Amino acid sequence: MFKGRFPYFKRMTKDEENKLKQKIFDVVFEANTPYGKLFDIILLFLIMVSVGLVMLESVPAINARHHSILVLLEWIVTVAFTIEYLLRIYCVKNRWRYIFSFYGIIDLLSILPFYLGLFFPA
Repeated sequence: MFKGRFPYFKRMTKDEENKLKQKIFDVVFEANTPYGKLFDIILLFLIMVSVGLVMLESVPAINARHHSILVLLEWIVTVAFTIEYLLRIYCVKNRWRYIFSFYGIIDLLSILPFYLGLFFPA
């Protein structure tokens, strides 16, 4: 149906996909590379922002005045954590092993409340 219409979306070979997965793995799981360190610093910053947002939302006066921006920032942070979680699943060799590992469960639990709130509003 779309054959030839989107030439920039060429199918990757298995070798290209493995190289991409290895690059992502090196950034996401290896803290001893420059990009790995940057990735970890960004994650730590996002965690602090997330905690700060929860704290600000718990103050009624601040939440009443800035609710829209707090919700928008919460969306942005949650999307970033979701992308990080999906990248981790994508680049590991044994996906199920990661998903049910301690850190995989922690990652899932960090984003799950947000998505459950979308389907089951309080």
